[in-house]
Parts: sequence; structure tokens; C-alpha cells
Amino acid sequence: MFRSIAVTLGAVAAMSAAGAAFAQSSGPIRIALIASKTGPSETYARDTERGVRLGLEYLTNNTMAINGRKIELIVKDDQFKPELSKALLAEAYGDDKADIAIGTSWSGGALAMMPVAAEYRKIFIAEPAIADSITGEKSNRYVFRASRNSFQDALATAVTAGKGANIAFLAPDYVYGRDGVKSFKEALAAIKSDAKVVHEEYIPLSTSDFTASYQRIVDALKDKQGPKKLYVVWGAPNPIKKIADMGPERYGIQIGSVGGASLDYLKNWPGLNVEGGTFYYYNFPKNKMNDWLVAEHQKRYKVPPDLFTAGGFTAIAAAIEGIRKAGSTDTNKLIAAMEGMTFDTPKGPITFRKEDHQGMQSQYYFRTKKAGQDEWDLLELVREIPASEMPVPIGRRNGN
Repeated sequence: MFRSIAVTLGAVAAMSAAGAAFAQSSGPIRIALIASKTGPSETYARDTERGVRLGLEYLTNNTMAINGRKIELIVKDDQFKPELSKALLAEAYGDDKADIAIGTSWSGGALAMMPVAAEYRKIFIAEPAIADSITGEKSNRYVFRASRNSFQDALATAVTAGKGANIAFLAPDYVYGRDGVKSFKEALAAIKSDAKVVHEEYIPLSTSDFTASYQRIVDALKDKQGPKKLYVVWGAPNPIKKIADMGPERYGIQIGSVGGASLDYLKNWPGLNVEGGTFYYYNFPKNKMNDWLVAEHQKRYKVPPDLFTAGGFTAIAAAIEGIRKAGSTDTNKLIAAMEGMTFDTPKGPITFRKEDHQGMQSQYYFRTKKAGQDEWDLLELVREIPASEMPVPIGRRNGN
């Protein structure tokens, strides 16, 4: 008994000593957030930053410190320009001495940043960029992704296709859109769907007039037998309302959303009969952390938290849990701590898969409501799809 007490006291003393050493090691913890605050993803950047700041408050109990070391958040705007994404990450690691970086608001920027993380040998948490290649063939050992990837989005949405469906895609002509469509087709195969892809429409992200694209999609689908689905793989500005206003239901075409959409777009969707998959909607997860986030966000901003608010919170949760588990901001210790790590988030537990550092997490199958109880009561949860039901292929193999 006395030996057991002595061992326990010794362990506590060792932990205290480790905490003291951590607190005294090299000053503040610096975390850089690089987001596209200028350009088409500015609302995503705004929400990500809100989520990061709210997460820092909640997870440090308003101390903005871990074991006595203050946390400094450095925020930079890459203006939706990949060369600037890359340059700002180098500046964050080199000049600002950031220990960890989070970013950016789009996949093209994140892919440009990843070699910089390898060059400086520093942790880079990709958020909210979702291209599969971020934790796939383009990745390296310094990259972790707390967010879902395109394949996870696709799996959550593929289940809405139905038996014998004819599918068309509308997607932006860059890595996010093309990865999204590719992942969706792979997801259909993974769930053994008999749905057929009959058309793929790729257009510039800057497109504002969708008439020509819409007509090509209608021509490809209208004479097909069986369910007809148009899946929109898009970020911001989301074109679903514009597409719906052109009347695809006249041809029996139902719109599907891949990856969800922000509240600003969702509030225009009631009555559109949209189905799809999403990684977050404020009243789907049931846990203490999400309850706090929803209440605090409503109090401060008068609206519920959006997709990337939860994403920013999740990214900073991964960083803080990694630092606490490692007891250090040393990169190699962080990697060892974060590989296989499970951490709590507003949407529930997420685990970094050891092989490729992809965050394994639940997704949600939703349907738009015809009428909600208030202006933000917009989606009906059809089913939560747990991570255990998501056959996500392993991307980058650990070791490079």
C-alpha cells in the first residue's frame, strides 16, 4: 500500500516537474492562423477565426495559456492567392517563430503551404481546406487535418443518391471541385451503389451566370429513366439557389449538396428539397462543448455558429490537445503525440489516423425543412454517419 502511494506521489511529482519545465521553456506558444479574409472565401475565413478564438477561450478556461505558457495567436490574410499563402506561412514560421500554423480557407492555398511546413519542419493543421491530396499524395509528415476530406463529404452524400440514380455534377474547375467529384465517384463504388454518372460540368469558381451550364446538365439528364440527381460540389459563393430558380424539378431533377453549405446560403433553401451530407450543423451534435459554442456564439454574434466556426474550434482543439499531450512545442514530440490522438470537438471526438494524419469523424445526412421554428431552423437530421461506417482510403503512408 505504502509503495503504491509512493509511486503515485512520484508520478504526480514527475508530472508537476514536466509541467514546470514546459512552462519555463522558451516563452509564449505562438500559433499562426492564415485565412483568406479577402476574396470569395472571406466569410469562411471570418468564421474560422471566430472558431479559433472561441476555442482558445473554452479550452484554456479563459486563461489563454497552457501550463503557464501564454498563447499568442498570429492572424494573416492570404487574399485567396496561393503564392501569398505560401509566403505568409514562411513568414509565420521564420519571422514570427510560430510553433504551429493553421490554414487556409481553400484547398489551392493549403496545397501551396504544405511544402513550407516540411521546409521549416513545423506542424501545419489544414483547416478548412478539404482536397483529398492534402492528406494524400501531396502531403508530408508535418501536415495534419482536423477537418474532413472530400471523400468523407462524398460518402455522406453518396447515400442520398438512391437506387438506379442518374447523376450529374456541377463543380468549380480547380482542385477542390475536381477532387470532390472524383471522391464522390469513388464513394459510390465504396458503398456499391448502382447509380450512374452521366455528366460532369466544371466551370470557373468566379462564374455568376450558370445558364449555359444548367442547360448542358438538363440535356444530359432529362431523358434518363429513374431518379435524376444534380450534385453541386461548391464552396462560396454557393450557386444552389440560382440553379433551383431555373426550375430543375420540371425535369424531375433533384438537387444535392456535397459538403454542406453556410447558413447564409441555407437560409435561402427552404422549399428547395435539397438533400446532402454535411460535417456540421449547429443543432446536430449533442455534447457539452457544442452547447457552449452555440450559446456563446448566439450571445456574441446573434446567429448560430456555422460550418467553419466549428472547424476553427476543432483545429485549435487539436493544437492544444497535441501540445498538452506532448508537454512540448517540439515538432517531433508533437507528431508523436498527435498521431493516433483522439480529441474532443464541438461535433464529438475526432481521431488523427496515424497513417496519414486525417481526422476521422462523423458526418451527417440532412434534408432541408420546408418550414422551421425560426430563421435558422433549416435542416432536418436524417442520420448521423459515424466514423466507423466511413471507409475512407488511407492517403499518405506514414514516414515521408
